[in-house]
Amino acid sequence: MTALAKVPCSIVTGFLGAGKTTLVRNILQNGAGRRLAVIVNEFGDVGIDGEILKSCGVENCSEDRIVELSNGCICCTVADDFVPALESLLSLPEPPEHILIETSGLALPKPLVQAFNWPAIASRVTVDGVIAVVDGAAVAAGRFADDPEALAAQRAEDASVDHDNPLEEVFEDQLLCADLIVLNKADLMTDAEREAVARDIKAVVPRAVKVVETTGGQLDPKVLLGLGAAAEADLAARPSHHDGEDDHDHDDFDTFIVDIPALDAPEKLLERIARAADAHDILRIKGFADIKGKPMRLLIQGVGSRLQHQFDRAWRPGEARQGRLVVIGQKGLDRIAISEAIGSV
Repeated sequence: MTALAKVPCSIVTGFLGAGKTTLVRNILQNGAGRRLAVIVNEFGDVGIDGEILKSCGVENCSEDRIVELSNGCICCTVADDFVPALESLLSLPEPPEHILIETSGLALPKPLVQAFNWPAIASRVTVDGVIAVVDGAAVAAGRFADDPEALAAQRAEDASVDHDNPLEEVFEDQLLCADLIVLNKADLMTDAEREAVARDIKAVVPRAVKVVETTGGQLDPKVLLGLGAAAEADLAARPSHHDGEDDHDHDDFDTFIVDIPALDAPEKLLERIARAADAHDILRIKGFADIKGKPMRLLIQGVGSRLQHQFDRAWRPGEARQGRLVVIGQKGLDRIAISEAIGSV
């Protein structure tokens, strides 16, 4: 099999809540008949993002072509999880023409790119491109600013912080590995903020990488697919803070589940989530709720206290209408307090 015959794969990386799943969903819905498949990885043991993608109802990406890898970072479980998942998709009677791989928000993309050189898959797939999705509004607010004075001030204000925050390294590693950077949520920034964020991103990345702005992950798949980067053969051009390390861990992060009873309306729950996010170090919250009398489940997604909600699909016959939220944050989250604040509705 020649390199041209390899199945192209796009790795979609990006920090928690940047909009990766929305971007992937838009690709699926606008794939123009292209036979697609998705591998989605999540930090935690509940596959919320996989469920969101499965609700697309796209003919050329049926549910059996959406593979969920949960409760383990994909860049840490290459041999056990990723390679077998990739092989299972390639062995389908009608194998995909393009595979989308959505990493968790805490994953480092470079080890995943390196995995494409594994003998079991090297002759069958190639990395068409690494797409880094950035929450422009969060970056504009200074959440990942590489500012020593700001970090010193943060440490001074929070006695529990006694080491450098690893979030900056995760964020930068995702940018450094990218072939295309999607500056998402542009509608939440001013023109000056968009220019400043794009300028700061280009200062981090030592090579020419295009930055495209978007809102709601709405981009023509032609912009995202067909980059032809063959990234697995270009590793030297993708520096990482973790080069030379055998592995990495996520001990600085916590994730847990909050069960939600059926609700008369969503407003009270959303208010409680926002208050909990302000009071605790919550990075990301996502999941579903059951609204009494409604045939559809309510999808809830939040970055900090910034929340979005919509009805995404009907509850299936026989499906347990159980509301459930996944909470992700820095190590040391007060699980009991957060669970009581959100779940007691």
